Amino acid sequence: MDKEFTLGLGIIHAEQGEVRAFLPDFVSKMSRFFKTVFLEDGYGEGLGIESDYYAKSPNVLFGSAEEVYAQNFVLVLRYPPEKYLEKMPPKSCLMSMCHFPTRPERRAFLKERGIEAISLDTILDDNGQRLVENLRSVAWNGCEVAFQVLHQIMPGLDSPNRDPLQITLLGSGGVGTHAVQAAIRYGNPEIWSAYANNKVPGNILRVVDYDLTAHKDQLKKLLSSTNLLIDATQRSNPSQIIIPNKYLALMPENAVILDLSVDPYDFQRKPYEVKGIEGIPQGDLDQYIFSPDDSAWENIPKEISTRFRRWVVSCYSWPGIHPRACMLRYGNQISPLLRRLVSVGGVDNINPGGGFHERALARGMLKYWRE
Repeated sequence: MDKEFTLGLGIIHAEQGEVRAFLPDFVSKMSRFFKTVFLEDGYGEGLGIESDYYAKSPNVLFGSAEEVYAQNFVLVLRYPPEKYLEKMPPKSCLMSMCHFPTRPERRAFLKERGIEAISLDTILDDNGQRLVENLRSVAWNGCEVAFQVLHQIMPGLDSPNRDPLQITLLGSGGVGTHAVQAAIRYGNPEIWSAYANNKVPGNILRVVDYDLTAHKDQLKKLLSSTNLLIDATQRSNPSQIIIPNKYLALMPENAVILDLSVDPYDFQRKPYEVKGIEGIPQGDLDQYIFSPDDSAWENIPKEISTRFRRWVVSCYSWPGIHPRACMLRYGNQISPLLRRLVSVGGVDNINPGGGFHERALARGMLKYWRE
């Protein structure tokens, strides 16, 4: 393997609670593929592992953001702010969660700068399954927090004399499939087992998809008895609301809404992008629990109705709740992809009709992106 390429690993410059960084073992492995691996100063500090990188390989170096973004390949889990991308020279390659389908402005910016990009979220196998994903953690971490809130606002949740909890899950795709198991098990298998041993009634889970959500009368009946409402939908049209805000008035006052789709509000262009459940706050790793009287409701765009409110659990980056486990998984998934990139001689030599990893990488490349 001709080690002529260099790799830069940038810090995720987002909310304070975002501490994820690729782990030292992953960086050590990359140092065998790349001539040099540059880590942005402070990389891994939030996880308390910054010093661990030094012991792994002599060609692992710390440097400024300018040095990191000057490398042939730059890997940052979450899409970096443009001021960092402006440091990248033309024909270099960014690997990140670019979200090409819903972020045309990102595609335009990268093309204008002459930067090739590989969107980690659209690297797909021949069956259309993502190779870089943590959908299980999205569902389990979200349900774990949602049930923590339910325990707080519903006294007696651990009582064998209570009625079963009624859970309504919107969406049956990748995240929804994991959410079925997570919701039945309270987001925590140990709690589920303990409750079962104590004869606490379980949870009744109703899974509905777009073929039912369009029938408003049926939807209203479901909401009136829903203790936990989970949005795991993947909308083809993010401007379309699934549940109007006024329907939230039908839910019990101590109900919880769990936002797993975490589609952001975007009022930069029309049609506006909104959440599937109208009027709920957008959370992140700094705050992902919102009471009905939280000030975050006032920050929602005025065009959105927020009149009816329930407890909401929402986080833009659910896997980041448990950062080490998350980055171990992502590192294992990304490692063979980067190795293939180097072995074929760089991104320009990726063949969309080549081997398994080349075909998958091509599906994520800006160069081959089609609407």
